[in-house]
Amino acid sequence: MKWNSGNSMATDINDLKRQIFFEMLDLSGRVFILVNHAEDVVIGNRGFLPEEKEKGIILVFNKRMNFEWGDEAISARLVFGATTEKCYIPVEEVLSVFSPELAAQFSVTPPSEPRVKNSAGERPEQGRTDAAAKEGKVVKVDFNKKR
Repeated sequence: MKWNSGNSMATDINDLKRQIFFEMLDLSGRVFILVNHAEDVVIGNRGFLPEEKEKGIILVFNKRMNFEWGDEAISARLVFGATTEKCYIPVEEVLSVFSPELAAQFSVTPPSEPRVKNSAGERPEQGRTDAAAKEGKVVKVDFNKKR
């Protein structure tokens, strides 16, 4: 895997997720994934339950299942209770791949700060809000040493 190639980091991370998933599947026979709630994730007609919308949904895959992990998404027919649902999971929405039998887990942590830009196209200063800036409540400190 080339980290400094022309590929984006997201693609490399998604390739790593796939590689770890299949290694765990070969070793233990089943793998769990944690999927983030997002518009483009399809869990058949069932969808996400309210708690799953907040915390994500854990799905189980085993060697006997018929599914496809493509470049963009995982396509599978998964059983929920007595109902089989057609599922489409974009790979970037897979937050964790884990196996209790192997006591192993690979997780992707989203950035802690939102990647937002102000109207000038710049990132706002940390801790600063546009409302506070308009009210003149932003204090600038000059840490340069005076001579």
